[in-house]
Amino acid sequence: MPRTSSTSSSASSTASFRAAYDAALGRWPGPVEAVDLPTPFGLTRVNRCGPAGAPPLVLLPGGGATSTVWGACAAAGAARTHRVHAVDLVGDPGLSVPAPGRAIRAVGDLVGWLDAVLDAVVDGLHDGSGPQEPVTLGGHSYGAWIAAHYAARRPARLGRLVLLDPTQVFAGLRPGYVLRALPVLVRPTPERIRSFLTWETRGAALEPAWLRLQEESARFPGVRPVTGPRPDLAGLAGPWVDVLFAERSRCHDSGRAARAAREALPGARVDVLPGVAHHALPLTAAAEIARRVFQAVSFGSCRASRARQDLKETA
Repeated sequence: MPRTSSTSSSASSTASFRAAYDAALGRWPGPVEAVDLPTPFGLTRVNRCGPAGAPPLVLLPGGGATSTVWGACAAAGAARTHRVHAVDLVGDPGLSVPAPGRAIRAVGDLVGWLDAVLDAVVDGLHDGSGPQEPVTLGGHSYGAWIAAHYAARRPARLGRLVLLDPTQVFAGLRPGYVLRALPVLVRPTPERIRSFLTWETRGAALEPAWLRLQEESARFPGVRPVTGPRPDLAGLAGPWVDVLFAERSRCHDSGRAARAAREALPGARVDVLPGVAHHALPLTAAAEIARRVFQAVSFGSCRASRARQDLKETA
């Protein structure tokens, strides 16, 4: 749910947001390493956990959710088999710092930004004598839209693609969802954010620390998110792609979106998780998501080997 708030941030609200952010991050399985990665569009905050030598898993949150939303997945096991790199989107609530005069305005900018993030993520995984290691890229909601666009343009860089209830990729947003989200998008308040999340998740029990952070993000100075067409997924078919929809999502018809995904991506693993809402997915279905990431290791290693060979041949 990307937001367009332009409210000025006072020192007290900034401190309150940071306290809530740290509290949500404190729920992660430790230790967590926080790094600020330089990109052409500013510093990008990435929270890392898991074995340093494990395969890299880069996770993009939904709009406004911040990187802290991935803590449940890390705790459910993702951080046992992977080195988790959870990213704060530039211009969105979080600790990334946009560069003055270098706003991300188009899909091409998002791709360039993510290129820089992945360059930094895999920098320590090779000796500099050859191409960089492909990574597993995952995203939820708006983050999945970004990940799908990136995969369409940079397939050789990825060993695996995981899309969690992606919006505007296989189906449009329901008008009723847009109408309910509009007050939060235009003039967010803690009360509006909580009310919207309660409605969309049908009263699901969300992590209290993360929910508090969502409320604090109402005063976060934001920018208009990049929007655009659906990604061209031709050529991405195969078992290296996982797409998981939330059956109780209010933002789109999950069954219809799943059918469209199976048609667009022959061979991909496409499923609908019963009883889960869109905004609750990374929090309440973390164990199932982590299980699928575990399964991705064997598929992803084959894909990564092919990708490395393709990169060597074109280097």
